[in-house]
Amino acid sequence: MSYDVNAKESIKPSTFLNPVPVVMATCGSMDDSNIITLAWAGTVNSEPPMLSISIRKERFSHDIIAKDGIFGVNLVSRPLIKACDYCGVKSGRDIDKFKEMKLTKFKGEKTGVPLIMESPASLECKVRQIIELGTHDLFIADIVNVYVSKELFDEKGAIDMRKADLVAYNHGEYYSLGDFLGFYGYSVANKDALARRMRKK
Repeated sequence: MSYDVNAKESIKPSTFLNPVPVVMATCGSMDDSNIITLAWAGTVNSEPPMLSISIRKERFSHDIIAKDGIFGVNLVSRPLIKACDYCGVKSGRDIDKFKEMKLTKFKGEKTGVPLIMESPASLECKVRQIIELGTHDLFIADIVNVYVSKELFDEKGAIDMRKADLVAYNHGEYYSLGDFLGFYGYSVANKDALARRMRKK
């Protein structure tokens, strides 16, 4: 599909950046844990590896993460989508989301934060800074450990993220990632490298 560059319409400023990752952030202790679904999450630095999550001040998880200084980020696969949505609309003040969604928790080795076993990958995080923005506070954190499901590794020990069947959030709706279209650097790759990589997909 092509677009006429002269046929744009201006709308009011909004959170129109799409698609974005949807994640299930975990917090608390193994005995008293919570899950919050977030779409405002992203990588912010490579070395040291860091990410950010943005949480409304009134959300139950906000104060837990602010107090403890730790949280987990659990990637969402297609089989987790119902649990992901449920954990976004229900409050941990009222229910145990792990129990309600029959999710298995495991303890992060570095921080003790609970993580989701059913997630294809879980990132254990320590808060470095909290920035007040407006409706949300931005939690900037160091990624101190990463856990990847064994099913995602190929025969050579490389991680094949296609097997994760990840989900994205697009303007209030959940979507699978769709077809493979290319890889980083494919536009300048030589023909042999391009052919080998495309065959793998």
